[in-house]
Amino acid sequence: MNFVSIRIITADIKRLTRFYEEITGIPIKMLTEDFGELKTPACTLAIGSTRTLQLFSGEIARPADNHSTIIEFRVDDVDADYRRLTGVIGRSLVQEPTTMPWGNRSLLFRDPDGNLVNFFTPLSVEASGKFGK
Repeated sequence: MNFVSIRIITADIKRLTRFYEEITGIPIKMLTEDFGELKTPACTLAIGSTRTLQLFSGEIARPADNHSTIIEFRVDDVDADYRRLTGVIGRSLVQEPTTMPWGNRSLLFRDPDGNLVNFFTPLSVEASGKFGK
């Protein structure tokens, strides 16, 4: 088995895809006007409009209603990304870059739908070893 993607359902796909392209610098490939994918070497972040829910038997998910998941991106320098994204993140900042007890330096903020996003850089040997670096 291989974990390959996570999908966000949104009522405003254009706004959310622009946001993720801006924060990651990775273009999202739109497969239809209602579905796009941001591909990284490790995993894919899929973004679908609420219209895609009809393909899955209707209202199986509610957009902008996540209170338990954090979407995480490993970055080379979380402090540099924080400086770069300060204007983009704005009032959605949850936590400035902070070194966590498990060895990652972490920046936590919310996307336009309120989903938590974590940019992190492994600092300790143990944390770096988990990612092959």
